[in-house]
Amino acid sequence: MMTVNSLSGGKTSSYIAANYPADYDVFALVRIEHEASKFPDKKIVQEVEDRIQAPFIATAEDDMIIYTMLDLEQYIGRKITWVTGKTFDEIIIRKNKKYLPNVTQRFCTTEMKLNPIFNWWQKEIGKPIETRIGYRANEQRRAKKMYERLNEDGLLTHKVIVGKRKTQNKWAEIGWQKPVFPLIDDNIYKDNIEQFWIGKEVRFAYMNNCIGCFHRNEILLKLMSDKHPSKFNWFVEAEQEKGYNVRTFKNGVTYEQIKNSFKQVNMFEDDFNECDSGYCGI
Repeated sequence: MMTVNSLSGGKTSSYIAANYPADYDVFALVRIEHEASKFPDKKIVQEVEDRIQAPFIATAEDDMIIYTMLDLEQYIGRKITWVTGKTFDEIIIRKNKKYLPNVTQRFCTTEMKLNPIFNWWQKEIGKPIETRIGYRANEQRRAKKMYERLNEDGLLTHKVIVGKRKTQNKWAEIGWQKPVFPLIDDNIYKDNIEQFWIGKEVRFAYMNNCIGCFHRNEILLKLMSDKHPSKFNWFVEAEQEKGYNVRTFKNGVTYEQIKNSFKQVNMFEDDFNECDSGYCGI
């Protein structure tokens, strides 16, 4: 069974790439069509486009993610495969209506992370793989939940269109990856990972995942709006577009309200952890 490291750009998945060599290392790039957030280095833009074979204007994540993946490739001495799906702008339009993803309709991860990796797997491999999952030693409960989702063959499945029934699509669940948890097996905690990267020539973002991830709490989103105003404005502008079926990313509050709130709060960057960042939803 071939092995795959699925990379997010964070320190944990990068640690797995550095310490558990695989047949493939795969990174899914989240793209947005937002000129105000345009990636500043034209040479890097061209390199990214060559890798994903698609136009690249900007990413919904911290720009540092791009440098992380380039640095990491040099550090591990293996090629990292970049994939991408529809842009965030494209996935909002569903069945001729505009839907914003949210906690109850979390299709953004499926469309921009899972689908591109599955499509790459189906084209390049096409048989079950062993995927390293970056759950650390204190996250055994998360691993248990993932085990509960396995099919009778011990594989995670992915729902895909396999045909047509008159005017409707015919769907099927395809078993394709066996999850393994090397950090749990080897008793690796966050402090082990932080220590490992000290002095290494790999640059990391403050946080990976989308700048405006709706799993993040409102205070952290406010901090991200200050750190990445142009990218956060993409989320603000998305909510202000007309014709939406679902109009906000978070229930009961708009991103413009978040952007303009908490004026008196003195926030420190180390006040937040992965649970605040949306990490638990990935």
